[in-house]
Amino acid sequence: MLGTRKKGVEFIKHISDIIAKSTGFERTLEKVKITDGGDGRCTAEFTVSEEHLNRGGGLHGGFTATLIDMITTYALMSKPCHAGVSVDINVSYMKAAKKGDEVIIDANTIKAGKKLAFIECELRHKKDGSVIAKGSQTKFVDF
Repeated sequence: MLGTRKKGVEFIKHISDIIAKSTGFERTLEKVKITDGGDGRCTAEFTVSEEHLNRGGGLHGGFTATLIDMITTYALMSKPCHAGVSVDINVSYMKAAKKGDEVIIDANTIKAGKKLAFIECELRHKKDGSVIAKGSQTKFVDF
């Protein structure tokens, strides 16, 4: 168990450094905190801020899709394989999140084969665990 925890801490630091040092699109995640990960998993949290909102005052669907894309990729990066490129991303929006809401993001690699990897993700309200969105991603990993 201790070895797994150390791996998680190292993983958190590695992904957090990637986000902090990014000068490109990945900077959109600067307010997202990686809280756990390793062995095909990644967990993160953030508080919905003004820049995450759509015109209706809810969590923007494009930002939600970005979170699913990036956090599932980080989950895959914790496996012994190349993160690859996206083949397919699906998002189902189930409940709104408003400014100030705390959100937990949990991604899990279902299968990582020689050519494809399949990862699932959920965004949930921290206060009650209700599901905001569910997503999945398929990545091509043969490089």
